[in-house]
Amino acid sequence: MDSRELLADLIARARAAGADAADAILVSGTSLSVQRRLGRVEHLERAEGRDLGLRVFVGKRAAIVASSSADPAGFAALAERAVDMARVVPEDPYAALADEASMEEAWLDLDDPAEPDAAALIARAAVAEEAALAVKGVTNSEGAEAGYGRTEVTLVTSAGFAGRYARTSHSLSATALAGSGTGMQRDYDYTSAVHLVDLEGAEGIGRSAGERAVSRLGPVRAKTATLPVIFDPRVSAGLIGHLAGAVNGASVARGTSFLRDKMGARIFRAGVRIVDDPRRMRGLRSKPFDAEGVPTGALVLVEDGVLRSWVMDVRSARQLGLKTTGHASRGTGGPPSPGTTNLYLEAGVLSPAALMADIKEGLYVTELIGMGINGLTGDYSRGAAGFMIRDGQLAEAVAEVTIAGTLQEMFLTLTPANDLVFRRGVDAPTVRIDAMTLAGA
Repeated sequence: MDSRELLADLIARARAAGADAADAILVSGTSLSVQRRLGRVEHLERAEGRDLGLRVFVGKRAAIVASSSADPAGFAALAERAVDMARVVPEDPYAALADEASMEEAWLDLDDPAEPDAAALIARAAVAEEAALAVKGVTNSEGAEAGYGRTEVTLVTSAGFAGRYARTSHSLSATALAGSGTGMQRDYDYTSAVHLVDLEGAEGIGRSAGERAVSRLGPVRAKTATLPVIFDPRVSAGLIGHLAGAVNGASVARGTSFLRDKMGARIFRAGVRIVDDPRRMRGLRSKPFDAEGVPTGALVLVEDGVLRSWVMDVRSARQLGLKTTGHASRGTGGPPSPGTTNLYLEAGVLSPAALMADIKEGLYVTELIGMGINGLTGDYSRGAAGFMIRDGQLAEAVAEVTIAGTLQEMFLTLTPANDLVFRRGVDAPTVRIDAMTLAGA
């Protein structure tokens, strides 16, 4: 049976059991992964699964049940159990199906027909690990991993929506160690893509991991100071992730976001633009519709430094007296909640070298440790490692330091470089923060 027909049957059972409205989601997945270390395959795993979720509404009450079985023979009992649960839970005046749901067509080229076998993944991991070990100064390896996955999502609602999409993923990573004894350092690199043809080369990933590890040898503890900080692209995306948490409609509605009263206010420098684009072709988190059947579309969160929108699903939008932005995400066992997809900070005009050229003394961060972020106040404090900047150039390696500030101040003094590359679900170029507190020796 077609997955949409299957869920339509489940919805019909829910209505027959007494539900006023219902929606159902089916997530089917296949994955294959290998791990290779020092020339030997240490792990090989293949997994397949189907998970089903049913949400029912009885008046203003809602309940969700989940199952790992999609056998229609069990649908009547599943529906009855969900309706019985809904009748005894408290009312929720904001939970309902989306009025904005629509079966709008969108082709995003998310399903790569080429599925690699285990031998291909092992060979890819081998190339990456050997390239890392070939770097002068690399003394050991934590291995290389290669993976493939395909996920298919089907959503059907009692309001007439029925949609389905599939997305594939290919990934590769390598981790190298340099030095010896207590002076050893490790680092990594990785790549991921929807289509195999877009995956970065295995040799380049391995070599990058090795070179990064060697460059971190002999770190020092910098002296405590207030100075400019440059965030490497692989950590700068975290700053945009903190923004995503602060503009999440559910957090704003609860009053637990430090940006809760900043709509329409300047929170970044002029020229800064931040966008979430669920319809990027071959995007790692692209999707034609959200978890409530609402068509997706690009959402500008920050325009010219000014906050322009929250990220909302139906429930949070109704709490705020607004309309959903089509950003509901959902598993099979829980209700929808707001979430970003392909979120990015647009590139600036300066190169990374130009961004640090006038810095007499500063810090270039390549790794962050811990989660010292207060979403209510915006206070920021994290362990960091990287390199000192001296006279506009990278200098000695630095480790065991802490950088601190507030996200409000950091956002207002943030300058993006021109080196944006889409590699993750949240992306940013190299960025500069004019002043942060560095706690060191």
